Amino acid sequence: MKVYIYGTGDEAKELLQKVKLVVEELGLTDFIATESTSDALFKDELKITKDSALIIEEESIDFKDMIFEWMIPSDEEMKSMFVSIIGWWSGWGCAPGGCSSWDCSC
Repeated sequence: MKVYIYGTGDEAKELLQKVKLVVEELGLTDFIATESTSDALFKDELKITKDSALIIEEESIDFKDMIFEWMIPSDEEMKSMFVSIIGWWSGWGCAPGGCSSWDCSC
């Protein structure tokens, strides 16, 4: 999965840093790639009207969509988003107390 941050300003840089920290905190750095873009074709394709924007792309199912535009969501909102996209439930796994990483195989 790829997470793109569209934009070039300070808010886009802040959003990219927050996304990277959340992905790392959730233990998903091997699963989710993050990068920034300011490609005009990308902007037109997703109908982005304001900087900054957070885009999720999953090539295996041919999915790409803008999730947030012109805002920086809280860490908790981003965690919830990634957890729901990946299909976890709030317990983080099947063992009491949950698992400690995304690839939990309990």
